[in-house]
Amino acid sequence: MDDLVMNWDLGTAGLLILAIGAIAVLLVLIMVFKVHAFLALMLTSIGTALAAGIPPDRLVEALGFGFNPTLGSVMLLVALGAMLGRMVEASGGAQALADSLIGVFGEKRAGFALSLASLLMGFPIFFDAGLVVMLPIIYAVARRVGGSFLSIALPSAIAFSAMHIFAPPHPGPVAASAILGADVGQVLLVGIVFAVIIWLIAGVGLAPVLGRRLDVAIPNILGDSREHSDLESAPKVRTIVLILLLPLVLILLNTALNTVGATRPDPEAFNAGPVVAVLRMVGETPVALLITLFVSMFVLGWGAGKTGTLIEKVQDSALGPIASVVLVTGAGGMFGGVLRATGIGDAVAQSLQDIGMPVIVAAYLIAQIVRLAQGSATVALTTAASLMAGIVAAGDFTPFQVVALVMAMSAGSVGFSHVNDSGFWLVSRFFGMNMKQTLGTWTVLQGAMGVIGFVLALVLYGVAGGLGV
Repeated sequence: MDDLVMNWDLGTAGLLILAIGAIAVLLVLIMVFKVHAFLALMLTSIGTALAAGIPPDRLVEALGFGFNPTLGSVMLLVALGAMLGRMVEASGGAQALADSLIGVFGEKRAGFALSLASLLMGFPIFFDAGLVVMLPIIYAVARRVGGSFLSIALPSAIAFSAMHIFAPPHPGPVAASAILGADVGQVLLVGIVFAVIIWLIAGVGLAPVLGRRLDVAIPNILGDSREHSDLESAPKVRTIVLILLLPLVLILLNTALNTVGATRPDPEAFNAGPVVAVLRMVGETPVALLITLFVSMFVLGWGAGKTGTLIEKVQDSALGPIASVVLVTGAGGMFGGVLRATGIGDAVAQSLQDIGMPVIVAAYLIAQIVRLAQGSATVALTTAASLMAGIVAAGDFTPFQVVALVMAMSAGSVGFSHVNDSGFWLVSRFFGMNMKQTLGTWTVLQGAMGVIGFVLALVLYGVAGGLGV
């Protein structure tokens, strides 16, 4: 994409002004003129690309740079997750599980129970896939408990996000560990501890408080289960739990095989084995969700005596409502991709590196500024790691100080998700919030996660240096 930018150089200041201006225009289009988010994101992306000097005859290519990969990954996960969720919802399984959770934990602790379950699910499964699988349970609990929907929903989203950002096997911390030469096992242990602490503070403590300030209706993205009451089969709670655990087991299998392969003298030969290759394939997130979907169709549908026609109608009813979610999320990726193509992230990161601030502060700020500039947490983390790699290689850092640097960059990469982040729009649509409400809740919570993570990394860095470990 670098060759799409015209020959003139806007400079770091010019690129920063361009990014700020583009975000301001987007906010005005959506909040003042009430333009649909998909159209506003597309229009702003086009204007930003042209202002950055991308040739008109390559405009569509520039738009596809962020839109295509985002849409491709999100569409598979959201579509499969929504169809799985629709089966669980329409069969009565979501309500049964919600009633069971409330019976065990009580109505006041139901949100905490959901959030804890999301934290455990979030270890092997990606943020967007995990969230969409949990949606029917979140909706069912919220309907049963009543009161503030967001105080139930936001803690679960924070739990998934915390695991996704800080703990391997998720791509950001894994990539940063590889670039900086950190021990992945140490990063895993520290990342889980960080994720749990951050979840407790931001998810269990702050998220319900922010959620109760807004009156947001429970979305109907998965449809009304009463529309397909013929599918209801009163499944047992343990059946629903086993169905929801199946993709986790398959994905964990993939993770375990990757870990074992990395310890072998010849990882490529190990991974190329037919048995390992097949097991790793079924553990890929889209394949794991597809397998789970068919299992749910058999257990909750065909096995319960339901007709294939009814099951097909239920599945079809799940896809229509998510079209807006997928398109808006893809358009958010488009906007972030255009900003990446301008080179603003690299320019700002390089400028920060040249200032000469303390290493761990620079690691955090570079990731944070790149995140704010172009939206992608993974790109922000890998950019910061790449820029800091030379400093780390040349410096005298203890092993856990390097882990602390990975955590600091992870904290920076999560902070203050906003309109150029596809995840921002995913949460906005799934939770039925407008842009202003999402900025006032999700952006604030992600910012708090980043700050808390940086403080923890700073403490770890100092302790590791003092102990020489």
